[in-house]
Amino acid sequence: MVNFERKVEETSERVNRGVAELTERLEKETAELIQYLNNEVVPAARVHSSKALRTASEKLAAFANYLDETKSSR
Repeated sequence: MVNFERKVEETSERVNRGVAELTERLEKETAELIQYLNNEVVPAARVHSSKALRTASEKLAAFANYLDETKSSR
């Protein structure tokens, strides 16, 4: 019985170490992912979204001019 309890205890310790190592690695990887998103993805998205808005604005202005021209030629 003592041998069984020792094996259970050893297995439990091994599992706890494995979980602790995995948790530590996940925390590190998550921090790196957040840093990457903040440093690379967010600035790029802001630049590209502002370009898209400017392009859409120009297209909408051109379409409004077209509608005005079409309306006044009738």
